[in-house]
Amino acid sequence: MARLVMKFGGVSVADGYKLRHAGELVKRFSNDNEIILVTSALQGVTDKLLDVARKAAGDGNVENVLDFIKLLTERHSRAISESIMNPQIANEVLQEVVKKLNELEKAYIGLCYLGELTTRSLDYISSYGEQLAAPILSGVLRDIGIESRAYTGSEAGIVTDSNYGNSRPLEKTYELIPQRLLPLEGVPVVAGFIAKDEKGITTTLGRGGSDLSASLIGASIDADEIWFWKETSGVMTTDPKIVPEAKPIPTISYREAMELSYFGAKILHPRAIEPAIRKGIPVRIKCTFDPECPGTQIVHDDVQKADVIKAVTLHRNVAMLTISGAGMIGTLGIAARAFGALAEAGINIIMISQGSSEANISIIIEQRQLEKAEDALRAEFPRDLIKEILANNDVAAVAVVGAGMAGTPGVAARVFKAMGQAKINVIMISQGSSEHNISFVVASRDSECAVQELHHEFGLGG
Repeated sequence: MARLVMKFGGVSVADGYKLRHAGELVKRFSNDNEIILVTSALQGVTDKLLDVARKAAGDGNVENVLDFIKLLTERHSRAISESIMNPQIANEVLQEVVKKLNELEKAYIGLCYLGELTTRSLDYISSYGEQLAAPILSGVLRDIGIESRAYTGSEAGIVTDSNYGNSRPLEKTYELIPQRLLPLEGVPVVAGFIAKDEKGITTTLGRGGSDLSASLIGASIDADEIWFWKETSGVMTTDPKIVPEAKPIPTISYREAMELSYFGAKILHPRAIEPAIRKGIPVRIKCTFDPECPGTQIVHDDVQKADVIKAVTLHRNVAMLTISGAGMIGTLGIAARAFGALAEAGINIIMISQGSSEANISIIIEQRQLEKAEDALRAEFPRDLIKEILANNDVAAVAVVGAGMAGTPGVAARVFKAMGQAKINVIMISQGSSEHNISFVVASRDSECAVQELHHEFGLGG
């Protein structure tokens, strides 16, 4: 009997009918497996929780808060009635949800009167999305005959530092989780994304937090696999909206998955699978709406295949900054100062390229951080050293990824020959030191064509 951790999120828990569907999927696999579930909030709830919190602290309008709590109550009550048939179980779950909503209402009203919103209070507010969803999914399991109990992240043993908004799990988490959840009694449902620090204060795990919760639990209980149920059929060779012939990749390595995520593929946040990597536990991407499809298994070792490229990915929302000036030539520490200034401003650098003349450095960053990055660089460098800082937000980053690239000659030549034949101008090039990716920058208008040409060049559509 295999031990599995299954995580449902996003579209998979959008409403009561999908929650019921998730429960039925669990029942299908529960006869032959030990299962722990991790759930996200109902689709869109967390964003709305944060939006209303900011407005409450800004305008202090209690009526708006009460209206929102009413809407939230109606949505979760409807989800309960859609997903749980047994009136007694439905009533028990509803009472638990109403209790949580009363706590949330008090927190919002406190924000209205204080007029101040801290990262700590944002964590407290945003934690309620998962706290409301977990009892419903647990109730669904009980309704279909599976013993179940809902846990918050902290009740399941996840303890973090006090970096509110983006906390990190402490080492003791790996010991506490098996103490809290094992031996398994039925199928526990754990609220993902949320935890508490050592002082008992609510924290959240940041971007990809629910996936990280599942990965932590899987690593702590020595799971055989961790399954992430999503709306896609696995990790695709590229975005099917760009190339309809895109196919799921049966097996890729952790490293390849992280390269794809880093360059824009919406699979898993790289940080989310760190605990799985640590224990060497395979991760599987499954499609909620096509459960018979095996999906994609993500494993520790590189999986070679005849085709050296596994996938092509496109990162649209990026911008390019180019620092140039004759004063840079022979001047020590220019790059270090530039990267230091950007790091100090909290800017994440996606790609770097430096001209051999040393007269310019180009970097790719998130488009939303462009203005902040420009300000940081202009503050760092005097005009006699740096002639100009040019910004271009009409670009996109394309990456080809595959473990088979390492040691295989001619891959870059094929990539750029394909771009030349398609008359696509390559603005900037960068290759990862791991030799698992080649990434480059093109004008936004050429980006989809670039992906289509590369997908065809490397025969990824089969």
